[in-house]
Amino acid sequence: MDNPGRNPDSAVPESIFTGMNNFVSDTIVSSHLNEYFGFTQKEVNKILSDADAITYADIIKEWYDGYHFGNYDIYCPWDVMNYILDLQYNPKAEPQSYWKNTSDNAIIRSFIDYSGSNITRKLEVLMSGGHIFQHIDEYLTYDYLHSDEDNIWSILYLTGYLTQVKEEDVGSKLDDSKMTALTIPNKEIKDIFETTVIKWFDDSARMWNRKALFDAVWSGNSESITYEMNKLLRKTISYHDYREDFYHAFLAGIFAGAGYMVDSNKEHGEGRSDVVVYDTINARVAVFEAKYTRALDKLESECDIALEQIDERMYAKEYEDDYDNILCYGISFFKKRCLVKKK
Repeated sequence: MDNPGRNPDSAVPESIFTGMNNFVSDTIVSSHLNEYFGFTQKEVNKILSDADAITYADIIKEWYDGYHFGNYDIYCPWDVMNYILDLQYNPKAEPQSYWKNTSDNAIIRSFIDYSGSNITRKLEVLMSGGHIFQHIDEYLTYDYLHSDEDNIWSILYLTGYLTQVKEEDVGSKLDDSKMTALTIPNKEIKDIFETTVIKWFDDSARMWNRKALFDAVWSGNSESITYEMNKLLRKTISYHDYREDFYHAFLAGIFAGAGYMVDSNKEHGEGRSDVVVYDTINARVAVFEAKYTRALDKLESECDIALEQIDERMYAKEYEDDYDNILCYGISFFKKRCLVKKK
């Protein structure tokens, strides 16, 4: 926005936010108007009080707060007002990503498609709740949007998908004053990142050559399955800090779109198997029970536990009447490694 107090000689070039030039602007990088980019805590407290919604303060903070401009902590006003409106009609309304409905979030998708190993590693840090250090160019133009990695991080910051970390939360002083500590601001934006990454994986997996993996699954070759799955794991972008949800989506996504029917977390026998893959034409089914561990040396023991669970809970029993070949696998994960054993 225009600031008459600034020197006219500081006019900025045409940027991604305007088709004009020769004007003076304040951006979120350096502004005298930091408290006006959204709602402050005081303003949100007043809104909640007026709407008789004080009991929702914590969940609104978790989902829609988290932006830092200068010395101010800022809420996204669009989300706060939409959620308050929903609560007026339904006091049991769950928070949601209202921002997601305003665009297709193509910027994140194009960013992920562009990603190399360095960008992938930084994305995983962000999605596990950490922060990264980047140069930010507040006067970025469309011509240079994808010219280098710094420009991509700049656009994610300037469009609100990332925010600056408060100086006291950085933990270490930056040697380079031009570097900015960036993080995902809140649960809403993290949900957008996760949804986009899952969709990217589903789309990408369809293009990966999985024939060797499928052949290994249906022939009962657990060593080859381990080898092929480890190759695929190295291509993924982790979210949830390598927790169970990530591995579950990975395992189901491998078989999705390949002509197989996939059941995920459906009740089987006396318990719940993680993923079941059906090849109805050839009358065969593969049952996977997955475990994850936080220690590399626990891979084998966790895999054995998965196999024991398949036996104890009789996951395979219900397929005996309809399928000629029932293959059961235990699989254990540690970060981007896995081990597969056949029952």
